[in-house]
Amino acid sequence: MNPYLQSVLLGIVEGLTEFLPVSSTAHLRIAEALMHIPLGEASCPANGADCLAEAAYWQMYTIVIQLGAILALTLLFLGRIVEFIRTFPGGEKGDRSLLNHPISLTLIAFAFTSAPALLLHKWSEKNLGSITAMAIALLVGGIVMWVIDAWADRRDPDTTDIEQMTLLQAIWIGLCQTLSAVFPGTSRSMSTIAAGQVASLDRPTALAFSFLLSIPTMFAATCWDLLKEIHPSKASVAAGTAAHVVMNGERWIVLLIGLVVSFIVALGVVEWFLQWVRKHGFALFALYRILLGAALLIWGAKFIAG
Repeated sequence: MNPYLQSVLLGIVEGLTEFLPVSSTAHLRIAEALMHIPLGEASCPANGADCLAEAAYWQMYTIVIQLGAILALTLLFLGRIVEFIRTFPGGEKGDRSLLNHPISLTLIAFAFTSAPALLLHKWSEKNLGSITAMAIALLVGGIVMWVIDAWADRRDPDTTDIEQMTLLQAIWIGLCQTLSAVFPGTSRSMSTIAAGQVASLDRPTALAFSFLLSIPTMFAATCWDLLKEIHPSKASVAAGTAAHVVMNGERWIVLLIGLVVSFIVALGVVEWFLQWVRKHGFALFALYRILLGAALLIWGAKFIAG
């Protein structure tokens, strides 16, 4: 397939799925496998230096196009972020403090996500290429999301705005987001939204805080992963299991296409998702996860190794 067309399609997949609670990691993995894009050592023959170099580029590409989605979300939330900065630390009503202002809560939740994720990153990398692990995460996550959304719909939430959130709620959501870092296929959005509902946030507030928390989380994770791809360890390069990314004119254009497409698509998806959730909740996405997870368990091995 033409690499420019591949980039457009992958940019669409990234923009569509990054902020929906359906796991962009799983969808990109599936799309890349169906396009026969090499996905690492397992996809390359022994001593396949050219294949490893190609795989290194596409792994880097998959990471970089996330920046398009991050920029789209930041742009959409820019007004709210500026307002949070302007009212720091007292808040819009003057009832916040250094520990429970929305900016502080976001950074605290990010810290409680990052520390466990860094400690468990080897476990995450071990499961990143496993279609079975992703399928189980999609399936179990869909069931959990459906149950929690139905349960939350039957009670009155205590928190209806980010400005009302507590320190313990932020810590809880941050810890739950670690699941998405450790178990590929879980989805950052799913874990934070479900955690927020359990912590008695209403749907729009759980979704808004999920989006706000995803900005530092995705930016840090993207930079970390990108650094590892551009500068792989000497041991992995010497062992022939990794390769340095080599760029040329075509590859820069392919990368730029994916970045721009993911940015444009994410702009529309976030606005639509906010409106949908206010009216319909998360049941549709939970059902989709369950069906996709079951399908991958049954037929995924035919298309994706691992």
